[in-house]
Amino acid sequence: MNRTEFVVAIAVILFLAFALGWFAAWVVSRFSRVTHSDMEELETMAQSLHTAEEQRDEAITYLQYREQELQAAIQQKDAELQAAMDGLREARQEAGELRAYIETLNA
Repeated sequence: MNRTEFVVAIAVILFLAFALGWFAAWVVSRFSRVTHSDMEELETMAQSLHTAEEQRDEAITYLQYREQELQAAIQQKDAELQAAMDGLREARQEAGELRAYIETLNA
C-alpha cells in the first residue's frame, strides 16, 4: 500500500464516518422534533394548569375565610355557654340559699 492509496483509504473512512454521523443526527432530530400539534397540546396543558392553580388559590382563600368565620362563631358560642353556665350556677346557689332560708323559717 503506497502513500496515495493510504490517503484515499483514510479519506473514504472519514467520509463514511461523516455520512454516518450526519445520518444519525438526522434520525435523532427526526424523532425528537416537536410538532405544531405538540406545542398546541403543551399550551393547552399549561393553560389548564394555570386555571387549576387559580381555582386552588381561590379555594384556599375561601377555606381560610370560612375557617375564620367558624372560629369566631365557636368563640361566640363558647362565650354564650360560659355565660349560661355562670347564670345556672348562680341560680342553683340562689335556690340553695332560698331552701336554707325556708327551712330556717319552718324550723
